[in-house]
Amino acid sequence: MGDYFIGIDGGGTSCRAALANGAGEIIGRGKSGASNILTDPDTALKHITEAARFAFENAGLIPDLASVAATLGLAGNNVGDAVSYVQGRLPFKKADIVSDGVIALQGAIGDDDGAIGIVGTGTVYITRHEGVLRSVAGWGFQVSDLGSGARLGQLALQESLLAYDRIHPMTEFSKAILAEFGNNPENVVDFARLARPGDFGRYTPRVFEFAGRGDEAAIRIVKTGASDIDQALDAVNAITRGKGRLCLLGGLAPLYPQYLAERHRSRLSEPLADALTGAVALAVKTHGHAAEVRV
Repeated sequence: MGDYFIGIDGGGTSCRAALANGAGEIIGRGKSGASNILTDPDTALKHITEAARFAFENAGLIPDLASVAATLGLAGNNVGDAVSYVQGRLPFKKADIVSDGVIALQGAIGDDDGAIGIVGTGTVYITRHEGVLRSVAGWGFQVSDLGSGARLGQLALQESLLAYDRIHPMTEFSKAILAEFGNNPENVVDFARLARPGDFGRYTPRVFEFAGRGDEAAIRIVKTGASDIDQALDAVNAITRGKGRLCLLGGLAPLYPQYLAERHRSRLSEPLADALTGAVALAVKTHGHAAEVRV
């Protein structure tokens, strides 16, 4: 068997794998279940192995994981104990574990300098300037993640209570949110007390929906989030000196640009490729000789 390389994009919902040959051409793909190395490392290892095997089979090859080098982009890579546990049990000949943000950056901008902002349930920004990687924000919902889906959802509930107390005008958006809680503010409080970021994030689509209808409360929330993102992008641009591609990724990436400042909106570009392609590219770049990965 010739040289092959595996890229892994592992998250809390699914694990995707791609297999590239020695020329950097992706020849097989596979998908398995959740691969959160923090909450369930053994299940993550199982699904990483499954996805890699499926990628071999998709390419028409007999799986031989012990013969390949791999790069894995995994959430939680900054927790040393989890990484050490998983690293020592991976089935590959060689393997590097990096953050899911790093493979997203590689996929979006390739080998050049530039930056990405990942805006979903949480937020994080990653830059590459003169070959040096830096991360901005992304410290978690409790103290960071401004402009994220979780934060917008939290603001939606906050706005509904402000409207209930007649501190802010009652709009159709606030009425709709309150109606989901039986128009009882105590139900809102009970929910918020135990809610996780993803629970708050479920209300974010309603925010953008009502903002699109011109609802002043929803627009105020979106503009708050957009202002937070603008400030983060200013910090990103200070690092990159405004050079290179600037890409927004994540579930809210298509929804935010019209609300961002023109200085950022005019710079945004489509990513070159996805995070999985970025993971394969890093595997080939680190362990092989191909100049680029071809999808």
